[in-house]
Amino acid sequence: MEEMYDIIIIGGGPGGLSAGIYAMRAALKTVLVERAAQGGQMTLSDEVDNYPGIEHITGMELAMKFSQHAQAYGLEMISDEVEEVDPGLEHHEVRLAGGRILKGHAIILATGGSPRKLGIPGEDEYYGKGVSYCAVCDGFFFKGKTVTVVGGGDTATEEALYLAKLAKQVYLVHRRDALRASKLLQKRVMDECKIEILWNTVATAIKADDQGVDRVDLEDTQSGEKRELPTDGAFIFVGFDPNNKLVPAGVKMNADGYVVTDEKCETNMPGIYVIGDLREKYARQIVVAAADGCTAALAAAHYVETKKASEVCELPQDLLAEIQ
Repeated sequence: MEEMYDIIIIGGGPGGLSAGIYAMRAALKTVLVERAAQGGQMTLSDEVDNYPGIEHITGMELAMKFSQHAQAYGLEMISDEVEEVDPGLEHHEVRLAGGRILKGHAIILATGGSPRKLGIPGEDEYYGKGVSYCAVCDGFFFKGKTVTVVGGGDTATEEALYLAKLAKQVYLVHRRDALRASKLLQKRVMDECKIEILWNTVATAIKADDQGVDRVDLEDTQSGEKRELPTDGAFIFVGFDPNNKLVPAGVKMNADGYVVTDEKCETNMPGIYVIGDLREKYARQIVVAAADGCTAALAAAHYVETKKASEVCELPQDLLAEIQ
């Protein structure tokens, strides 16, 4: 079963949904494919207070607003996993796990990224038994307990602050002597009495008993001193890796696996656009992903319209006469 679209969007995060809104406003036949819930990483945020025009909202609520807005324009959404993106000269193809093949003039990849792992003993073994990459998802289970957060960026500090609302004690383990988070978040962490920052420290192993995680092995990066930290849970926030497995061969990526695009979010392959956390850029925020979606959709719309006009001009003269 094959279907032809003007634009195929892969990924239903803020970037993909924003692209869907703008593509539908351009009156283009568009479909969005998402294997999980709409909203992407946005749904994992307990509170979003930096999206322009909305002072306070949960990530899940904002995701619902994005999705409802896109659906209000009649955007077609398919819940399935994409197995392969196959670029072509005439059109591009997207193969779904369910067997469908979607053809499109333009493709917008919005697959985001996945939590980066520490790669230490016990991390995989005790995942779901005290090891987590989502405080909003699992924080409730640690109410009144002691938890350890590993990381020093915006996500780590945000999640530590969230956990401080539930846990009795939060240890923030950071390998450097200064946080990488924004100044506002740093101040909030410093002012939170439940959070203790362990500077110049790395986690080397996560250990557990029959009940789940009960301690984390730590090492001082300066002195080399090792110690055990009793804890009921380990929350890891040390960055994300781009979900680039669907990026077609030949599309330019940087050394970290992020796709290189121009200001229109277009790759070096005509008709292939990349937005959100998969794209090489300076800031990774909801508002930036949404802006990427807008930019890519407008650029893709222009590309599709130009392509269609070119195809009409290439028709045989006798057929052109019939059309006219």
